[in-house]
Amino acid sequence: MIKKLSTILFIGVLLFADNAYAQIPSLKDVFKNDFLIGTAMDAEQIEGKDVAADKLIKQQFNAVTPENCMKAEITQPEWNKYDFTLADKLVEFAKKNNMKVNAHNLIWHSQLPPFMRHMQSADSVREYFVNHITKVASRYDRKVYSWDVVNEALNEDGTLRKDIFLDKLGDDYVVEAFRLAQKAAPHTKLYYNDYNIEQPKKRAGAIALIKKIQAAGVRIDGVGIQGHWKAGNVPMKDIEESIKEFSALGIEVMFTELDLSVLPNPWDKVTADVSVTAKGSALMNPYTKALPDSMQHVLAKSYADLFALFLKYKKDISRVTFWGVNDGQSWLNGFPIKGRTNYPLLFDRNFKPKSAFYSVIATAKNQ
Repeated sequence: MIKKLSTILFIGVLLFADNAYAQIPSLKDVFKNDFLIGTAMDAEQIEGKDVAADKLIKQQFNAVTPENCMKAEITQPEWNKYDFTLADKLVEFAKKNNMKVNAHNLIWHSQLPPFMRHMQSADSVREYFVNHITKVASRYDRKVYSWDVVNEALNEDGTLRKDIFLDKLGDDYVVEAFRLAQKAAPHTKLYYNDYNIEQPKKRAGAIALIKKIQAAGVRIDGVGIQGHWKAGNVPMKDIEESIKEFSALGIEVMFTELDLSVLPNPWDKVTADVSVTAKGSALMNPYTKALPDSMQHVLAKSYADLFALFLKYKKDISRVTFWGVNDGQSWLNGFPIKGRTNYPLLFDRNFKPKSAFYSVIATAKNQ
């Protein structure tokens, strides 16, 4: 009897959730004539373990990006050994629910396989580089819509980051990555993805990099501006100029990892470099129980301003992806200070839409 009652209660919860979600406008429907609306999915969500997230993802989004499962440390944990278990599940989930997959990513200086720490020779790095791109990209050609071929290759001044790929393969490694991806995945869109490339110096470096790829006769289809910004201090003019300058290169523009932090920044600089950390304090974590209405308003206005801008340039923008489904999932709870409580997305920790969600919906109705 107890087991039967539990089953009835569980079904009741699901039916209540279905009804609640049915009353909420759908981002993917509201912006269906403008651009794709995406979210990042973590392992639990991909495996279907988070029922509430599953329902919200299906209702709100028509594009998905894997948070981690297509990064090299997961797909190639050992030399010549690959693991596509989670990546395959994501692809199947997207296919079943008529969503497009932006695969993330092929080449990045971070979250590399452990064996690369011991690589000394350029030949070894090149062999990994060629084999990894070819194997992974070719497996998902026609199965994913796009790849972030190279991720975060630039310093803030627009120069190439000093990482293992630049050190061992030289200045042309980004061009070669796109050349290999083009050959391995001829039916897949190929993108460059980075943070802060709306800032003038870094933007100039990204433009030079894209032009270099194009001059080599290699295909690049778009650029992803990550969009890790601060609510109340979103660099709107720089973002608008970036949309214009990148689209002038004949490529798509996307906002690929959008979230707006509401917490104090421990530095003067703005960065999304996952390797940097800072010390915490009560001043750095002011909203441990809830976000006050005053900050909800700031967040909502910032999102409304952003989406009004996106709609102004909708012919140039192909996708807007949020970096997480709800506030509890956001990486910003642990970056750059661990253990903070941040509120950067449109849905709260209970998957309920915030005022920021409705402010975004309103921009579509006002266009």
